[in-house]
Amino acid sequence: MFEATIVGSLPKPFWLAETNRLWPSWQLNGPELDAAKRDATLLWLKTQEDAGLDIVTDGEQSRQHFVHGFLEMVEGIDFDNKVKMGIRNNRYDAMVPTVVGPLKFKGRVHQKEAQLARAKKKKKLKITMPGAMTIVDTIADRYYGDKVKMGMAIADLLNQEARGLEADGVDVIQFDEPAFNVFLDEVNTWGIEALERSIAGLKCTTVVHICYGYGIKANIDWKNSLGEEWRQYEAIFPAIAKSSVKQVSLECFHSKVPPHLMGLLKGKDILVGVIDVASDEIETAEQVATTIGEALKYVPKQHLFPCTNCGMAPMERSIAEGKLKALAAGAALARERFK
Repeated sequence: MFEATIVGSLPKPFWLAETNRLWPSWQLNGPELDAAKRDATLLWLKTQEDAGLDIVTDGEQSRQHFVHGFLEMVEGIDFDNKVKMGIRNNRYDAMVPTVVGPLKFKGRVHQKEAQLARAKKKKKLKITMPGAMTIVDTIADRYYGDKVKMGMAIADLLNQEARGLEADGVDVIQFDEPAFNVFLDEVNTWGIEALERSIAGLKCTTVVHICYGYGIKANIDWKNSLGEEWRQYEAIFPAIAKSSVKQVSLECFHSKVPPHLMGLLKGKDILVGVIDVASDEIETAEQVATTIGEALKYVPKQHLFPCTNCGMAPMERSIAEGKLKALAAGAALARERFK
């Protein structure tokens, strides 16, 4: 009960990449970079285990960015001539690669880190990938000319990699879809279809993560503009509830999301965000347990998984470590309190 996990990303050590950056530059090249990625992955696996988490991730240590890290192994994308593009409905600008031809894999994307983690740890293992709609919103297109057509091509690639990860022994595969909270109508017209194509045929646990973004200024400013209640989930949860995805990861603690909206996801496991990634203040175990208790009003305890609100990639490493410990300690306290 109350198996604790994180959304996915963790800060990269200073010897691997720039710190406190969403798009950090690598500090090394070639074989040295490969070795450093491996070391950072092992470091965070042990840190999560030592903290007491029940489901661990690779911390996305091998990816420069959660979207572009996936695209580096895809043909038909020009990374050499990036263009500036507004993403998440022009919430902020980013330099993005361009689709210039049909999308197909050069090879496996996350096989190395998945097999490394599976060989080293007995705990349940989760690997994350960006969802199709979020990828579409984070690349420029000079080939397909139709975002839905491109989205379905991407969904097919995601499914191909997900099947490989399942064969590698991954227990949980998560698709990160912050774009679901922005393009609400498109979630219902093609986003859910793309998600279904991404998870087709998988027997492992599948998750869709929908959040209000990393703790960066552009996201914080956007959230401050949303008013006293954040009701974006209300527009998309009914469709997600009818989908085949097994788990839904969402924001809760320190957010203005009405908690009763979790009740729209009956039958799904809910990864409840009990850790605020937009604040450097480390939660107490009591705060985490209290948030779990609030969520239990709407989510049966066998379906509740304490989690972070979003990834922690841009955070200070010491703060992230403290939050991991708080997450595990709060989940343990909740098990005693609500057994």
